[in-house]
Amino acid sequence: MTAHLTTHILDTTTGTPAPGVAVTLRDASGAGIADAVTDADGRAGLGPELLPAGTYTLTFDTGTYFADQGTDCFYPSVTVTFTISGTRHYHVPLLLSPFAYSTYRGS
Repeated sequence: MTAHLTTHILDTTTGTPAPGVAVTLRDASGAGIADAVTDADGRAGLGPELLPAGTYTLTFDTGTYFADQGTDCFYPSVTVTFTISGTRHYHVPLLLSPFAYSTYRGS
C-alpha cells in the first residue's frame, strides 16, 4: 500500500502560516527519505509521490524558525511519529507556538 504526504504549519502566536521551516521525513529505521522547507503558506510536500505502508517521523526545525524571528522557544525541534496504512492522501498539520505545539491527522 502507498500514500501521499503533506504538512502545513501554523504559528498560533501570530495566527499566520509558518514559512521557511525545515522539515525532514524519516522511515522507522531512521533513514532519511526527504527534506523540505515550508513555503509562504506554511505548506510542504515530502517524499516520493507514494510511500509504502509503515511508520514514519516528521521532524520540524522549530528552533531555527523562532530564532529567525528573534523569539526564544522551548522546543528546538518537534518530531511527530505516525503510521501510514493505506493509499489515501496523508496530511500532518502542526500548530506551533514558542512554548507549545499540537498536531493531528488532517485531510
